[in-house]
Amino acid sequence: MNTTLVSATDTANTPSPLRLLRRGIDRLGRLPDWPLALLGRFAIAGIFWKSGQTKIEGLAIDIVGGEFQLGMPRLADSAVALFRDEYKLPLIPPELAAPLAALAEHVFPLLLLIGLATRFSALALLAMTATIQFLVYPDAWPTHGAWATVLIYIAARGPGCVSLDHLIARRFG
Repeated sequence: MNTTLVSATDTANTPSPLRLLRRGIDRLGRLPDWPLALLGRFAIAGIFWKSGQTKIEGLAIDIVGGEFQLGMPRLADSAVALFRDEYKLPLIPPELAAPLAALAEHVFPLLLLIGLATRFSALALLAMTATIQFLVYPDAWPTHGAWATVLIYIAARGPGCVSLDHLIARRFG
């Protein structure tokens, strides 16, 4: 019968589940901000862009879905009705709210994607998120909480090094 003894040093070199977990957590702690900011910028921009696309006609750009219709964008007839009949925002008439929202849901996501005026854009979309949460869909707090988390992260940490803001800061900062 062949038996081998396991020494204490052999046991120490064997990765335990706890030791592997600690290594994984340490590696996550060393992850730089820029990949998180880049992913967050693209994800949140997609949400608002898609919402903005529902409010206009004549221009449709959906990279993931492969839909491209280039033309002069105009406010969809359904957009004002949406603000009048469903959103019912106080203090701002639907004829003004609909085009402003459509514009914001296109401009700020584009700025986020290229990383220009990133913190300002994130704060603008955070204000829109708060408006939607508190005045339109108060039961959708899990979704809006996730959006707010991403937007606050971007506003607090900035866009990261893959951005025009970073290039401008390096050049002129």
